Amino acid sequence: MSQSGAPKPAGRTDPFQESVIREMTRLGDESGAVNLSQGLPDFNPPDEVLEAAVKAIRSGDNQYTFPFGTPEFRKAVAGKSETYNRIPADPETEVTITCGVSEAIMAAILGLTDPGDEVIIIEPWYENYVPDCLMAGVNPKFVPLSRGDFRLDLEELRAAFGGRTRLIILNTPHNPTGKVFSREELEGIAELCQEYNTIAVTDEIYEHIYYEGYKHISVGSFPGMRNRTVTISGLGKSYSVTGWRVGWTLAAEPLSAAIRKVHDYLTVCAPSPFQAAGIAALSLPEDYYTGMREQYRSRRKILLDELGRLGVPYSPPQGAYYVMADISGLDWPEDAYRRDEWTSDRAFAEYIAREIGVAVVPGSSFYTTKDRGLREVRFNFAKTENTLREAAARLRKLRKT
Repeated sequence: MSQSGAPKPAGRTDPFQESVIREMTRLGDESGAVNLSQGLPDFNPPDEVLEAAVKAIRSGDNQYTFPFGTPEFRKAVAGKSETYNRIPADPETEVTITCGVSEAIMAAILGLTDPGDEVIIIEPWYENYVPDCLMAGVNPKFVPLSRGDFRLDLEELRAAFGGRTRLIILNTPHNPTGKVFSREELEGIAELCQEYNTIAVTDEIYEHIYYEGYKHISVGSFPGMRNRTVTISGLGKSYSVTGWRVGWTLAAEPLSAAIRKVHDYLTVCAPSPFQAAGIAALSLPEDYYTGMREQYRSRRKILLDELGRLGVPYSPPQGAYYVMADISGLDWPEDAYRRDEWTSDRAFAEYIAREIGVAVVPGSSFYTTKDRGLREVRFNFAKTENTLREAAARLRKLRKT
């Protein structure tokens, strides 16, 4: 018997919406705004890396690779991991090249959990983590960072662990706050993972971007964590190639084997010529990273100085290239921009894009507890200094109450 009406889609996507970050980029494009929303640089990667990609394409390096990556690139990632992250990894069995960090996280969650398991997520969180858990059929549990200084309360974290805790997802340096997790915090996480037989999935895509007084530490390098950590990173942020979609996971062989099976069926393999270029990227000298951090410090200063002039409170980022700022003291026509379904931060993002000409991300999109983040927005300073100065000039149209 025929049935009228359109077929109903699957319900697994009902609990979440499309990416707010990417939505804000579209809004900014529509409005002619300076894009300080999505974390995509507006400057080119190093010439050596570009040339390596072009050479690979022209030399015919354009077909499938092994699903888990070319042997040469896996060896380069393993070498970098041992020297920088202090995590030894066998490139044959413990390194998996993925289509970006987002795919790596999805593959790890699908490969290492069963429906009904619990996954601890530190809040605020990068917006992919929760939909990934929901699509895998696992239950996220949230542990908030403190307001203001974004400190992790280890006793509150302990209370979240239990018999069904399979994973904890950690992001350091942290998006959206710019927090760099301290050794003490990481040691606390490592202790709990060992006590509760839990796997740490750690997103370290900003591992080379940190500022004065701070240093990136990989929790997988701690005693007892070698066999229970999936360390994830990629080319996108450190080398300004976010569109290349090349990431990787480092994990002990049993964990990697499960991740590799999921990765194979999700994407087959990462782009071949960009893996070749990745070898060039990981071969850059130390002064590249020193110079990159200095450039980001200068860019950060332009944005923070302007926020300071506006009287907008913020916590200075310790790493990555984002700032969460408190907009509650600004004078803007909120009533004119509110919609029934919009929170105050979403209305402000609409206003600032259309009327001020700067695109930002509503703070509540990084929280499950929706009364948090309602007076916050996230700024991104992965832009040229000229772009940031233009954004600063536009922001001066805002007034403090």
